[in-house]
Amino acid sequence: MKRLSLLATLAAALVWPALAKNPFAGRWDIVITPQADAQNPPKNPQALTPYPDWMELVEKEGGATVRIQPRSGGAREIKDFKLEAAHLSLNMAAPNAKGPASTWELDVNGDKLTGSQKRGETVLAQLAGVRAPKLDRKPPKAWTDPEPLFNGKDLTGWEPLSASAPNHWVVKDGELVNEEHGANIKTTRKFEDFKLHIEYNCPDEGNSGVYLRGRYEVQVEYEKVDANDKFHSMGSIYSFIAPAVDLPRKPGTWESYDITLVGRHVTIVRDGVKTVDSQEIPGITGGALDSNEGEPGPFYIQGDHTGGMKYRNITISVPKK
Repeated sequence: MKRLSLLATLAAALVWPALAKNPFAGRWDIVITPQADAQNPPKNPQALTPYPDWMELVEKEGGATVRIQPRSGGAREIKDFKLEAAHLSLNMAAPNAKGPASTWELDVNGDKLTGSQKRGETVLAQLAGVRAPKLDRKPPKAWTDPEPLFNGKDLTGWEPLSASAPNHWVVKDGELVNEEHGANIKTTRKFEDFKLHIEYNCPDEGNSGVYLRGRYEVQVEYEKVDANDKFHSMGSIYSFIAPAVDLPRKPGTWESYDITLVGRHVTIVRDGVKTVDSQEIPGITGGALDSNEGEPGPFYIQGDHTGGMKYRNITISVPKK
């Protein structure tokens, strides 16, 4: 037994130093800039607008795991990748009838990434990334008194995210109502650490979300019962954190979130029940406005999924100076 233990120790000593030298280890905030194709220019100029992404490489004994957060949808693990010194090649999609394989080709230099997204040998986009900030902060000693973010009268302090999507957000009877799917809406102010109170009324088969700092989605949905797992259902940090407590569905009724975000750590109280307790959000979720995680950001509410969503009594507290 002693001999086997010694061999195991020596083997581990050989594996872990190699892993420790992995220059890609950790989390990365990425910006993807699509490239114009002179032969097939996009019909929509917005198709060339840069957008955020995120990657995490976690070392483990015997190798590593890689996951990314695409432009939309949930984070996913990339199982087919190759690491050679300061170069990382990710096989994002296998070849199919529409064309050859899609890959990321990344190079690292200290705390910066550069690279390209390719389809076969064609470069579709340029990638640039920086190490994601730790955002490991202690909670403040005191918070300001809550102040309203929504006055219940009009859309003062709020604006649609994009002029290209029709804005169907209106104010009715003191409520912020999305009459039908269209534009997302955001606050004109930006915040860092905060306590948010927001009440929502989600209809049956409704789907929306509240984005913290414009980057982390708290899911609001009452789609069919088997449509989503716990990481994509009501009260989750979409794709990353599942609620620890199951609460009954209440479509068409008023419910509430009390959300505290300090650095990366989030606590969610839903209808008076703590469902997420100071959990770390690893990175941006699908639909994030940007990947600048170290900066303040607005709140935004999804309106591009379904109509019929209602919100009210939206207040904010921030650390007291």
